[in-house]
Amino acid sequence: MADVAAKERKILIAVDESEESIYALSWCIENILTGNSNDTLILLYSVPPRAVYSTLDGSGYLFSSDILATMERYSSGVAQCVMEKAKRACEALNGVKVETIVEHGDARDVICQAAEKLHVDMLVMGSHGYGVIKRAFLGSVSNHCAQNVKCPVLIVKKPKTDGRSK
Repeated sequence: MADVAAKERKILIAVDESEESIYALSWCIENILTGNSNDTLILLYSVPPRAVYSTLDGSGYLFSSDILATMERYSSGVAQCVMEKAKRACEALNGVKVETIVEHGDARDVICQAAEKLHVDMLVMGSHGYGVIKRAFLGSVSNHCAQNVKCPVLIVKKPKTDGRSK
């Protein structure tokens, strides 16, 4: 039987500072990627929007431009650290292309827009495992994406450790 060329796949992985995010990336590498040279893994980090504070009388910002520049440098540094950690997790991949994207905005919107714009075959993301109350206040990025992205969404939940030794 003739070899059938494997279809090119684009897999988008949303990464952030959390252990759950890196666990989802590792899980994807171990369970989804086959070493197929046609696979492209796209690592996406969303820099959260900066909160804008104004004075009560509406006359201006509470922060000086120096403080805003420092906040921007910090956000960029965090993004760079997250992407470096994610790329290190991908070093063992042979033949898989790895791309990185850093976007600014609310993670829900950034992830959904990137999935649509890049025409990815799958979106993989970690689950923070928030309870009902936290999810009600903070919302669930993974739930929002699962409801709004047109491609398959794989939400990887990191197993809880109970702290007991075996």
